[in-house]
Amino acid sequence: MDLKHWHLETDADGVAWLRIDKADSSANVLSTEVMMELDTVLNALQASTPRGLVVYSGKANGFVMGADINEFTAIDTTERAFEVTRLGQQLFDRIEALDCPTVAALNGFTMGGGLELAMAFDYRVALAGKKKVLGLPEVKLGLHPGFGGTVRAVQLCGVRPAMQLMLTGSPVTVEKGKRIGLVDRIATEDNWRQVVRGLVASRPAKQKPPLVERILNLPFLRPFIKPMLVKQVASKARKEHYPAPYAMIELWAKYGASPKTGYEAEARSFAELMCTPTSRNLVRVFFLQNKLKGQGGKPTTKIARVHVIGAGVMGGDIAAWCALRGLEVTLQDREQKYIDPAIGRAGKLFAKRLRDDGDRAAAAARLRPDVEGAGVADADLVIEAIFENLEAKKALYAEVEKTMKPGAILATNTSSIRLEDLRTELRDPQRFIGVHFFNPVALMPLVEIIRCEDTEQEALNHGFAFVKAIGKFPLECKSSPGFVVNRILAPYTSEAMHLVQEGVGLADIDEAAMAFGMPVGPVELVDNVGLDVVLHVAGVLGAETQGAVAEQLRGMVEDGKLGRKSGRGFYEWVDGKAVKPPRNPSSVPADIEDRLVLAMVNEAVACLADGVVSDPDLLDAGVIFGTGFAPFRGGPLNYARERGVAEVRGRLERLAAAHGERFAPHSGWSAL
Repeated sequence: MDLKHWHLETDADGVAWLRIDKADSSANVLSTEVMMELDTVLNALQASTPRGLVVYSGKANGFVMGADINEFTAIDTTERAFEVTRLGQQLFDRIEALDCPTVAALNGFTMGGGLELAMAFDYRVALAGKKKVLGLPEVKLGLHPGFGGTVRAVQLCGVRPAMQLMLTGSPVTVEKGKRIGLVDRIATEDNWRQVVRGLVASRPAKQKPPLVERILNLPFLRPFIKPMLVKQVASKARKEHYPAPYAMIELWAKYGASPKTGYEAEARSFAELMCTPTSRNLVRVFFLQNKLKGQGGKPTTKIARVHVIGAGVMGGDIAAWCALRGLEVTLQDREQKYIDPAIGRAGKLFAKRLRDDGDRAAAAARLRPDVEGAGVADADLVIEAIFENLEAKKALYAEVEKTMKPGAILATNTSSIRLEDLRTELRDPQRFIGVHFFNPVALMPLVEIIRCEDTEQEALNHGFAFVKAIGKFPLECKSSPGFVVNRILAPYTSEAMHLVQEGVGLADIDEAAMAFGMPVGPVELVDNVGLDVVLHVAGVLGAETQGAVAEQLRGMVEDGKLGRKSGRGFYEWVDGKAVKPPRNPSSVPADIEDRLVLAMVNEAVACLADGVVSDPDLLDAGVIFGTGFAPFRGGPLNYARERGVAEVRGRLERLAAAHGERFAPHSGWSAL
C-alpha cells in the first residue's frame, strides 16, 4: 500500500502493528487525507484478518489530538457536515467489527476524535503519567463528539462519567481514565508492547460500567435524570448561547447510547451544530488562541527564576502561579508579615490544583519568602508589583538595577502608569517591559505584554515566552492609558453606573449583560474588582471625575463600601457571593443591552485605530480572554462585522443623540 500517514507491519505472530504518523505535522490529527488512508488500511485488514491489530502513534507528543479543525471552516452546509461525520463513524464501526482482538496504545494526548478512534478498539493501553491527556473537548467548539463518542463513551464508562467528560470538555488523567473505564491497562514506555501483546493473546472479557451506571441508562429512568443534567448545564451556560451540551443530553435521553440508532442521530445533531454561529465563532476562538501563542520569537535564554517584588494580592498570586507552573520564585516585601498571607494563599492554590502531596511540597519549596531581596541577583525576570505610585516604583528600580544580573529582564505589573514615565532613569530602558496580569491570577488566562515604541524585541520575546511557559495567553499592547482590557471595560462599567443613576435595578443591569453572553454583569464586576480600583482607573483614563457617576463611586469608597473585599459595595457579599435583590423588569430600558455592549465595541474600535493592538484578530482575542466578552460571539470586532458595521455605527449615533456624546462613533469605524 502506498501510504503517507499510516504505516502497517505484521509481525511473526501475525499481529498487525498500525502506526499513525501524520506527514509534515508535529501532531497527529484526523484530516480527510488521514481518514481516507485509514479506509485503505481497513480494506486490507478486512481482506486478510490478522491475529490481532494494534494502533499506536509515531509522534512523541501523544496519540491523536483530534479532528483537523482547519477543515471545519470549509464545511458550509449541514448536508456536507453530516456526510463527513457519518463516513468517520462508519470507519470506526469497521474497526469495532474486525474479527480479531484490537488494542489502541495511547502515549499521551488522546483528544476528541483521537479518543473516539481509541474507543472503537477492544482495549486501550495508556502510558502512565500525571497530565490530563484523555478528553472529549468538542463542547468547547460548540459541538459534541461526532465519530461515535456520545454512544461509546456511555457504553464504556456509564452515564455519569461519560456525561461529565463530554459536558465539561475537561480532560482526565490516565489514572482516572482507568477508574471510569476508558483505559484497560496502564503501562510504561518500557513495557507497553508486552502489555499490548498480553491483551491480544489472552483476549480478556471487555470491561462493563458498574451496575448502577447501566441501570441509569434504562429507558424508564432517563426521563428522570435528564432534568438534573439540564439543570447542571443551565447553571453554567444558556441554551440560546451554547446549544451543544443540551443537544448532547437530548441525544442520550432519546437514544440511550444505542449503537442501532445513536450513531446516525449523533451525526445529524453534530452537523446541525457545526453550522451554527456559536460553533463557527468558537472555532474562531480556537484559532485566536493559537494566534496569541504564536506571538514573539524564541528568546536567547530561558526564564527559570523569577523574583516578584510586592506580596499583595496581585504580586503574591503572580508568584504563587509561577511556582505552581514549575519556576523558582522569590517573593519580596518590606517585612515578613506582608509575605505570610501570600504564602498562605499559595498553599491553598497548590492544594486545589495539585493532587499529589509530593507535587504540592515541591511547588511550596519553589516559592521562597525573600524580605532582603537576595533573589534579585539570580533572577532571569524581576516583576515589580507594588502600589501604583510613580516615584516609589522608580526608586525601587534604581535599587534593583544595582544587583540584577546581565541579561535579566525588569518588568512591571502596573495597570495604569505609562512605561515611558516609569523608565526615565533606567540604564537600559529599551529592555523594560510590562507584564500586566489580571485578578484573580489563577483564573484569568490573559497577560498583557506592554511595550514602548523602541522596546527591544528580545525583551518582548522573553515576556512572551515567560507568559506561555506559565500557561497564559500573551497580548502585545502599546504603552497607553488602560492598555486594552481596562480601557475597554471602563465604558462598559461606566455605562452600568449611568443606568444605576437612572434607577435601573442592579440585578436587571447584570442580567442584561449576561443575556448577551457576558460571564458576570457589570455591577457585580465592579464589586469584584473593587470600587476604589474602578474609580482610580477612571481617573487614569481621563474619564469625568466630577460627574454624578464618579461622585457616587467616590462617596461609596469613602464610606468603606469597596465591593466584595469589604463585604459591601453595590451588593452585600456573603461567603464570597453577591446577594442580589429581586429583579424589576419594568425598570429596564429597551436599549440597555446596546448601551452596555456597544460602549465596549466602540472602545475596541478606538483601541485598534490608536494602534494599541495592531491586529484586529489579536484585539478580539485579548478582549475575549481578558474581559470574558461572550466567546460565542467571536470578539467585539467580529460581533460588529456579523451584526453589520453600518448598522452598529448607526445605532451608536442614535444612542449618542439619546444619551450623550459618550456614544459618538469613533473615527476608526471608517477603517473597519
